[in-house]
Amino acid sequence: MTSIKKAALSFIFTTILLDVIGLSIIAPVFPRLIEQLIDGNISQASQWSGLLVFAYAFMQFICAPIVGRLSDKYGRRPVLLLSLLGFGIDYIFLWLAPTIYWLLLGRVISGIFGASYTTATAYIADISSDKNRSQNFGMIGAAFGLGYIIGPILGGALSELGPRVPFIASAILTFINLIYGYFVLPESLSIENRRPFEWKKANPLATLFELKRNKNISSGLIITFILIYIADHAVMSTWTFINIEKFDWSNTFIGLSLTIAGIMVVIVQAGLIRYINPKIGDKKSILVGLVLYTFSLISLAFANQTWMIFVLLIPYCLGGITGPSLKSIISKNVPQNEQGELQGILTSLMAVASIIGPLLMTNIFYLFTSPATPIQFAGAPFLVGAFLMMTSVFITVNNMKKNLIEER
Repeated sequence: MTSIKKAALSFIFTTILLDVIGLSIIAPVFPRLIEQLIDGNISQASQWSGLLVFAYAFMQFICAPIVGRLSDKYGRRPVLLLSLLGFGIDYIFLWLAPTIYWLLLGRVISGIFGASYTTATAYIADISSDKNRSQNFGMIGAAFGLGYIIGPILGGALSELGPRVPFIASAILTFINLIYGYFVLPESLSIENRRPFEWKKANPLATLFELKRNKNISSGLIITFILIYIADHAVMSTWTFINIEKFDWSNTFIGLSLTIAGIMVVIVQAGLIRYINPKIGDKKSILVGLVLYTFSLISLAFANQTWMIFVLLIPYCLGGITGPSLKSIISKNVPQNEQGELQGILTSLMAVASIIGPLLMTNIFYLFTSPATPIQFAGAPFLVGAFLMMTSVFITVNNMKKNLIEER
């Protein structure tokens, strides 16, 4: 990697980092803010949380392919900056929201413009070779992890000043990020590698059909990709709700738990994956990661002490070697000038998972925690996530036997 590419990687890493800090800083206060706005309990708040994530994911599903194609035509830089502007507007809505419906409108706006992940992954693909692609995608995970180290604990602390203060901080960080990108983020896609924008290929169904027609990408691999991201919402969408219900965690303690998880993610994504992946390869990294995910989710479901939660975060975060390896295999089979479209497709698949996952997991949580339920079991979403991960293990093993997953 040349010095220019290293600098570009540093720029995009910082951009994602500031973006994630702005996102994660609000995580500790979100459940109780929803409780306040709906005048309900934590179980009811979880249902609204699932709906808010659904609104964001649905709009991103519609808009992400458009963003990917626009970045292939106009370059990554302008599209990324527009996405950051959308996030900033969303945080202002969250800050001012007098009712739950304002939160919903803010999530819709964020879903329309919030495609920084799509463009960032295309940016990474632009500056990567087959040799370092997995490691560079791992740096995206590391930026997420580092953001989750700083953001939640900062959000927990700021919530002591008022429940809306973290949203103000998020808006400020996002606009700082926007200004930073405007002045220092270089363009990664050269003019000769750009291609025309076509509306017929920019709708989500058309892009998914494009993926289906690509003979080099296994359908089983795509199913695994979707199942993993649905299963991830057992943690992503219900972590705060489950631990409030089981252990009555405070905003500060929720922030601390997310910060510890972020530290572990950074260790795995920025450190261990760079040693594990070259030694065992992408295919085995996927399989090992899925097994670790399954074990940890089953264990988290039955954990009845706070210390158990923190111990089980170790194998769960180690399972994070799966994602970069899976994306690496998929992106290796796509030409350079189609990487933006591919990342838009993958983001659409993640959005499909985020349409299904939050509604599924939060409603399972509600079903097993509402006062009317005969069986009280707050950890039920973790068991559903474990089942989906186990299913992915079988699909991956089957694909390996049929030699449908190929590495270069």
